[in-house]
Amino acid sequence: MIKMSHRIAIIDDEPKIVRFIKANLLSLGYKIVTFSDGEQFLNNFDLHELDLVLLDIMMPNMDGFTVLERLRKFSNVPVIILTARSNSNDLIEGFELGADDYLTKPFSLDELFARVKAVLRRTAHLDQTIYENKKVSVGNIDINLAQKRVFVGEKEMHFTNTEYLILEQLALYADKVVSHEQILVSVWGAEYRNEVEYLRVAIARIRKKLKDTGCTNIASIISTYPGIGYSLVTKPT
Repeated sequence: MIKMSHRIAIIDDEPKIVRFIKANLLSLGYKIVTFSDGEQFLNNFDLHELDLVLLDIMMPNMDGFTVLERLRKFSNVPVIILTARSNSNDLIEGFELGADDYLTKPFSLDELFARVKAVLRRTAHLDQTIYENKKVSVGNIDINLAQKRVFVGEKEMHFTNTEYLILEQLALYADKVVSHEQILVSVWGAEYRNEVEYLRVAIARIRKKLKDTGCTNIASIISTYPGIGYSLVTKPT
């Protein structure tokens, strides 16, 4: 069950949109802080213990993509991007920068509430699920499910909540093919079971992070089964 004391930040330069979102989330018991531009948000981030960020893409001075890129250098707080453009490139760029979900304006209250609850549910799952003494090793990659930490050699990797939950699913079923639908339902929720593009972009981002640390043969470690799913191969060829 989602607790209603989560603190959510809204970053948008349109006052009407901010008032609309804020009023309706307040009515559900969420705590809300608002910012009219990205720089203001980044400068004041440490003053708030945020559980979720709603981030508009089209803002003057510093657009949402730039804000997200800078945010991901020091925080894995979940982010839902807001865009007025129904452009698949916005979706892909947002996910590649570490967004957890997106909403296209205009959106209904039901859709807003569903997306917020889904992302917070993922975070709650990350906090509550504990696998005692469980660790999966792939070459020099160690996924410690008990501590919810990932290491490449001695270096600890930093993944977003969504990225980690995908790795967790693959590690739990190491050397088995995990279907797209199983990962999507386990990580995003049942309402996302057909959003394969979400998963494809997230897997690409995970692979890039691992490659950037010096890992090789990444495609064999996280193996793709076209039209079916993915597998974490503990003994890649």
